Amino acid sequence: MTLELKDVTKRVGAVTHIKPTSLTLEPGHFNVLLGETGAGKTSLIKLMAGLEPLASGQIFMDGKDVSKLSTQRRNISLVHQFFVNYPHMSVFENIASPLRVAGMAKSEIQGRVEEAADILKLRPMLNRRPHELSGGQQQRTALARAIAKESNAVFLDEPLANLDYKLREELREQLPELFAGRGAVVVYATSEPEEALMLGGYTGLMNDGHVTQFGPTADIYRAPHDLVSAQVFSNPPINSAPVTKQGNEFRLSAGISWAATGAAAGLTDGQYSLAIRPNHVTPTKISDDQVEIRGNVLVAELSGSESSAHFSFFDQNWVSLTPGVFPFNIGEDHPFFMDPSRGFYFAPDGKLVA
Repeated sequence: MTLELKDVTKRVGAVTHIKPTSLTLEPGHFNVLLGETGAGKTSLIKLMAGLEPLASGQIFMDGKDVSKLSTQRRNISLVHQFFVNYPHMSVFENIASPLRVAGMAKSEIQGRVEEAADILKLRPMLNRRPHELSGGQQQRTALARAIAKESNAVFLDEPLANLDYKLREELREQLPELFAGRGAVVVYATSEPEEALMLGGYTGLMNDGHVTQFGPTADIYRAPHDLVSAQVFSNPPINSAPVTKQGNEFRLSAGISWAATGAAAGLTDGQYSLAIRPNHVTPTKISDDQVEIRGNVLVAELSGSESSAHFSFFDQNWVSLTPGVFPFNIGEDHPFFMDPSRGFYFAPDGKLVA
């Protein structure tokens, strides 16, 4: 089963919420939509699920145009970030509900529900009502319903957002296995870059109602097409600053410079943007390739295994992220060391050039 979008758009009045978008989504892996809140992830999922009408374009499932079909006729499942279960039904009845609507035989319903319950470790809770479950168990019930239905497409709209950290970690690891080998196209929306990397598969980066880049998740992380994509796929935020190339040298403000190497050495002289991830900006020098910069520490955070510092660097706010515990004093000027060989260079139009 494939899910194909051809130039789909969504408008509300005169406002375009989804700009012309074309994607081909395949089964066998997760298809992640990654973007900040308001980027258009939920709107795009609603279009694919048939919950909202297209302004233009077409949607195909296995080559069949389903653009005007109702949600029910598309054979899809949707799991929200909120626990959507019927409060008056038991866990068994909640999982079985779409199967009964489809007129499935009782014996087959029993088998499918029990199989899904076993996968999600819900069998001991099949006779309970949703209010008797924890948040994680309620979300497991919603996921079990999606599995039991054996849908052509499964849409997971930030399904772990309202769970505590431990439950998020546990379910995040399990999700790819839960849907493996089922032949369904799985679309997972998230605002967390780490989640996209952990789920693997393919990722579509979304910004302002537009998919800026789509492809294998690891490839996109290593080679964003443009500065917007690099900003979407970075947490903490990727650092950026204008630089000038002149001859064999790049220059930042205040006389900070370094030799142009690798692909960047072949760029013509002129103005560019350097973007470098926080883990390549450290509070101590660890490599001869690093260049010293200085900044005023604004915020410091210790997670136990990592130390981060947000600091002002001329008119930019940058972030340093380093393993271990490092003591920062708020308000102090502190040296930091960046490795420009690990950075991205973007042209004035925002496109990646090196």
